[in-house]
Amino acid sequence: MSATPKPVFSHPDAWPLWPEGIPLGAQDAAGADDARCGMVPCLLPVRAAGPGRRPLVIVCPGGGYGHHAAHEGLPVAQWLAGLGIHAAVLGYRVWPHHHPAPLQDARRAIRTVRARADELGVDPTRVGILGFSAGGHLACSAAVLHGCQAEAEGDPLAAVSARPDAFLGCYPVVSFGPWRHDGSLRNLLGQEPDPAAQAMLSLERSVDGTCPPGFLWHTAEDQAVPVQNSLMLAEAMARLGVPLALHVFPRGRHGIGMADGMPAAAWTGLAAEWLLELGWR
Repeated sequence: MSATPKPVFSHPDAWPLWPEGIPLGAQDAAGADDARCGMVPCLLPVRAAGPGRRPLVIVCPGGGYGHHAAHEGLPVAQWLAGLGIHAAVLGYRVWPHHHPAPLQDARRAIRTVRARADELGVDPTRVGILGFSAGGHLACSAAVLHGCQAEAEGDPLAAVSARPDAFLGCYPVVSFGPWRHDGSLRNLLGQEPDPAAQAMLSLERSVDGTCPPGFLWHTAEDQAVPVQNSLMLAEAMARLGVPLALHVFPRGRHGIGMADGMPAAAWTGLAAEWLLELGWR
């Protein structure tokens, strides 16, 4: 028997991302009775204090496209709100759902924020996306592949732009080439990935000059998602003249999130300065 649909994460203030129904064709789950096949993508807004329209950043926790790492979600949104930037944690579909389900969710989240800008007090010209690890791949994909055709048929928000105005990748999965994270690849594209999809989702190969400005950080010690992932995307963006910031810290394991108490914790101050330079505070 199929499980009753449930939110990706449980929080009383979370919104269902697809209130009119999750797109048909995106639920290419392996094993229709798996409980996670019933997951309901959702968005949890975390508002900054104060009046006026503010920028908003969507936060994508990591987890290898297999789960959501809690320490890379709500605490990050709360940090952004402390900077005076609205935030929203994205509960996107993961395995047993495959591509394009997570990207559909990220694009729908951007559109939802813009469509509800008045209600949220958001400046629709300053909507960004941030992610960690596989969530970093999703955030970078939303930026790099903003022009791809991954839409759900009949989406009532399809006319709203899904291109983020900026993106932040935190030790992101970028490539599905030699420096790939095998778990993310399998969870996103299955045990026998389609070569064309694998190439497209190797973002260093797909990025073009329409990509929005980006902020990337990584640690040189990362053994799970090698630093070459960020380096390759940064090199491709620089070659195209796309504005970017890149920071590599010498120490730190994979998955450190806010990196409290570690030298890499400096990333939050650097990101805040970068957002300030963009006029986002």
